[in-house]
Amino acid sequence: MSSVGTAAVITSGCKHHLMSATVVPLLPNSASETTGFLRRMASMVSGRNGEMLLRAASLIESLAQRAMTAERLYHQQQEENTRHAELREAAELASDAMVSQIAALRAQLAEVTSAAAAERATFDAERGKLLGLMQNAESHIGKLSTELDTLRASVDSFNETAVSVPIEVLRLARTQFDYLSSGFARKGDVISQAMSEIGGFAIDQALTAENTADKT
Repeated sequence: MSSVGTAAVITSGCKHHLMSATVVPLLPNSASETTGFLRRMASMVSGRNGEMLLRAASLIESLAQRAMTAERLYHQQQEENTRHAELREAAELASDAMVSQIAALRAQLAEVTSAAAAERATFDAERGKLLGLMQNAESHIGKLSTELDTLRASVDSFNETAVSVPIEVLRLARTQFDYLSSGFARKGDVISQAMSEIGGFAIDQALTAENTADKT
């Protein structure tokens, strides 16, 4: 029932006979004022008309309550929708930022991985060179060790079979060995240099032995 309109108020002098009817215009008003008006009208009439007015007032109150509840729920839903939209927008912004950060981190990781691979390749190449040099050095050292053992054996054999030689001759031979050793060192002939040094060492031992014998 609308709050704007007219209400026909029927009054009767008894419960079974209609006596008169009065049309009362209803001005626009709130639901509470309308229900109040209907209840006042119901108190002025009796019988079924009064019951119908009371039911109409109750129905208006019920509909008003439902309308207010529906309006409150509507506003709550609107607020929820607005909050959800804001949260969704914030989540999208955060997601975009995270995607950008992930892309930047992936690019950095690719650069670091590429640099690490290049450094690894350089390290492997240098390691291969060092291993080759070490193998060559070990082989050369083995050869030198063999040559030194041979020379030491020769020196020992020479010492056992050596005859008396004048000291001046030994010193001259020592000088000659020094000269040969320096020449081989300039040429990079390590083996010949070592042999010359061993020869000079043998002469030094002979000179030392000679000096010791002279003192005694």
